[in-house]
Amino acid sequence: MTASAVSITQDLIRCPSVTPAEGGALQTLETLLGKAGFDVSRVTFQDTDTPDVENLFASIGSGAPHFVFAGHTDVVPAGAEADWRHGPFQAEIEDGMLYGRGAVDMKGGVAAFAAAALDFVSDKGTGFGGTISFLITGDEEGPAVNGTVKLLDWAEKQGHTFDACIVGEPTNPDALGDAIKVGRRGSLSGTVTVEGVQGHAAYPHLADNPIPGLVRLLAALDALKLDDGNERFQPSNLEVVSVDVGNPAFNVIPARCEARFNIRYNDAWTLDSLKNKVTETLQAVDLGALTLGLEFKRDASESFLTRDETLIRALSAAVAEETGRVPELSTGGGTSDARFIKNYCPVVEFGLVGQTMHKVDECVAVADLDRLKAIYRRFLDSYFSGANGI
Repeated sequence: MTASAVSITQDLIRCPSVTPAEGGALQTLETLLGKAGFDVSRVTFQDTDTPDVENLFASIGSGAPHFVFAGHTDVVPAGAEADWRHGPFQAEIEDGMLYGRGAVDMKGGVAAFAAAALDFVSDKGTGFGGTISFLITGDEEGPAVNGTVKLLDWAEKQGHTFDACIVGEPTNPDALGDAIKVGRRGSLSGTVTVEGVQGHAAYPHLADNPIPGLVRLLAALDALKLDDGNERFQPSNLEVVSVDVGNPAFNVIPARCEARFNIRYNDAWTLDSLKNKVTETLQAVDLGALTLGLEFKRDASESFLTRDETLIRALSAAVAEETGRVPELSTGGGTSDARFIKNYCPVVEFGLVGQTMHKVDECVAVADLDRLKAIYRRFLDSYFSGANGI
């Protein structure tokens, strides 16, 4: 009996695993993979000012090549459940569509790979000439502190060395087979603060208003052209995402104001060179007696580009054979946990169509779940066709 990607997706959706709650999703995977002979570990990580997070690592087989599938079972909040046509955790099917939070981001991807791996092991046994692992976190949609980054370190300390990885994020913009992510731009966020002197709005000479200073700083950031992009990546962009004063009164000049920004940057920059550029740009603005503050968030990530032809060729061929489409090799979009995995092995991303992710009535075509399972199965057959992969 073959494993069903659809039924596994339903089982996972019915687990209310809103970050950081495990919600039963990892337990579902542990039971499923454990029964098939996988060695399964549940690992919980902790850190200051962040919630504890449960994660799962499972493996089967031995030796190289060691392929790892990475993903997450945590989901974003459903919002008002009354707004959903079907309950966000009911996993109901209507007119060929499976509804539920996490259907595409990314319980469907996890389920499709689990079904493909279960069938592969059932057909080949454990002597297929390598190792298959699952690296599943409950912290991708949250702070991403107690998830993949620590699970990778834990796995390395257990003696695991990975040769290649697929992250099952929803990479396709319109149809299954549109795109494989072979890289990502980096992300850098920061907060700019300006300190002045509070006072009465009718007596400005007794105060020092920080808001005009912040406006000048934001104008400098807005005028900053980072680059024009290249053949691998789109241009880097800086976006101001919040401006806050916190002043409810009309007759008070505030003492402090702040703004937050996010930069998505390509491989023309390193994290250090970009931080230096932002710092220099802000410090060049004349603030008079006002005080400038700048703090970069600790969750910054570097841009990366995967060039592993073995991995990319095998996955591209599997996609083309199942869908008839030649996938674009893309670096667009935001960040994912691939930013951590790139430090351990070559990594690409391929999953479902992402049009409904994080939306009310998130849904996936049942046919796409079956097709994604078939793509992953073709990939496994190809990747492990010899003792050293392809």
